[in-house]
Amino acid sequence: MLIHSAGALPRLQALLCGLGFLTSLALAPAASAHGGHDHGAPPTAVTTSNPRVTAQSGAYELVGVLRGERLGLYLDRFGSNEPVTDARITVSIGGRDVDAAPAPDGTYAVAAPEFTGEGALELVFAVTASSGDDLLIGTLPLPGGPATAGPAAPQAPRIMSGLHVGGIEIGQAYAAAGALGLAFLMGIAIQGRRRLVPATSLAIIAVLATTAYAYSHEGEDHGDGAVKAALPAGDTPRRLPDGTVFVPKPSQRLLNVRTSISAPEEAQKALTLIGRVIADPNRSGLVQSINGGRVTAPEGGLPRLGQTVKKGDVLALVEQAVGQADRTTLSERIGEIEQEIAVAETKLKRVRQLSDRGVAPPSQVTDAEIELEGLRRRRDIVRQTRIEPEVLRAPIDGSIAAARVVAGQVVGSQDVVFQIVDPKGLWVEAFVYGEIDPAKVSGASATTADGTPLTLAFRGFSKALQQQATVVQFAVDNPPALLSVGQPVTVVAKSGAPVSGIILPREAVVRGSNGEAVVWRHTDPERFEVRPVRTEPFDATRLVIRAGLSEGERIVTRGSELINQIR
Repeated sequence: MLIHSAGALPRLQALLCGLGFLTSLALAPAASAHGGHDHGAPPTAVTTSNPRVTAQSGAYELVGVLRGERLGLYLDRFGSNEPVTDARITVSIGGRDVDAAPAPDGTYAVAAPEFTGEGALELVFAVTASSGDDLLIGTLPLPGGPATAGPAAPQAPRIMSGLHVGGIEIGQAYAAAGALGLAFLMGIAIQGRRRLVPATSLAIIAVLATTAYAYSHEGEDHGDGAVKAALPAGDTPRRLPDGTVFVPKPSQRLLNVRTSISAPEEAQKALTLIGRVIADPNRSGLVQSINGGRVTAPEGGLPRLGQTVKKGDVLALVEQAVGQADRTTLSERIGEIEQEIAVAETKLKRVRQLSDRGVAPPSQVTDAEIELEGLRRRRDIVRQTRIEPEVLRAPIDGSIAAARVVAGQVVGSQDVVFQIVDPKGLWVEAFVYGEIDPAKVSGASATTADGTPLTLAFRGFSKALQQQATVVQFAVDNPPALLSVGQPVTVVAKSGAPVSGIILPREAVVRGSNGEAVVWRHTDPERFEVRPVRTEPFDATRLVIRAGLSEGERIVTRGSELINQIR
């Protein structure tokens, strides 16, 4: 009859609500202790599908990849990461020596039945090469060995983790307290229905207990998912959670990755100038007509662009244009000479007859013959002046850089018919602005628009300004075949006091995801770490690292752009 009494009902209500509250508090720590099973943050490890052994020294770096009973070996130089293909490697396995067989791709391979066992196998590699001998020691974890894991670090209960509502995580303790408050309000709301109060309170207690037990295993996967998560990730390049990049040795060979050990050195500061390619004045020339006229092709035809010519070769013929007045004068002069020739022939004939009779001396015959011969030569000279064309010849050895005529074209006396340039004699002309003293320029280099580097030698500078700038000229050492006259280039000249710092190639510095300049440091045989740096230009192909690197670090100098793209 306690249920129907008015005074016992509130006391029963309070008792049941308090019991529900104590139940939720008792089960909440257990739920938080198992939520997600987060027992600490283990270090990032590289999981691969094939066991590996690594060993390195000051001269060599070795990586072995086990595939069944065959251990593939990759031997590189420690400083440059350049493959060593001419070495002899002897591997000590369990007290016996096995010679590694070289492969055509520059790797080595060794097979042994010990590789199918369990546990850790210690290997000793004796390297004999032309660059030096060395002894490397490494441990190979065999695939049959049991997996080991470090002890789990204790962690405080996570009271705040629990129910997710609308994408927002609600703490389990707060969820239990809210449910308890809801039960209390419901108990007040149904005071008039005295028979339903005990049942309602008991139902709320059951809901709270069930919810807390369900939360105690939230995030815990006891099925096949845990086994699948432990499977190896494979031997492919990838970016690890800590930001480093795992690049296996086969991929490094494909990407042609090269490194260098950072070391400070002294150098002069570089200045960037705008320039263009010009021809060496002593190894180039122009072909022009003296009087002008109509161009005609020689026997071998007009030369084409890029054709190699020798000094003295006939390039073209120019028929000089003669005016009407000059033509009349020439015709009259030829007529006068021919008339004189006729008189001289008649005189010579008469003198010979008199000489045969003994009346005239022989000397008169000789004088008449000389006079006649001179008149004939004068006539030939006048005829050649009217007919003979002007011959245009190559002034130097080289190739035709410009040809601006065709057969039948009329050219003037100052028109450039051909331009001849020696491809091995090219200069660079640059403009120096500001307060830079051109006399202090000690060396320079240049790059073309496509990135081709040029080595320059200082030749001189002008004392007169052109476009408010001083003209500085450099000679190109061994110019490439595709370099052309007039091609724009960027000149980096050395000037001023020398500076010291770590100097790297420009291709070693790339842009990170946030736009800052970074380099990649070779930390382990198959792991690379990004390093932000601050740089200054040094010359056309190198940069000075002002901050971010220290001496003795292995920095990627070739292939850094490809490593930067690995995700």
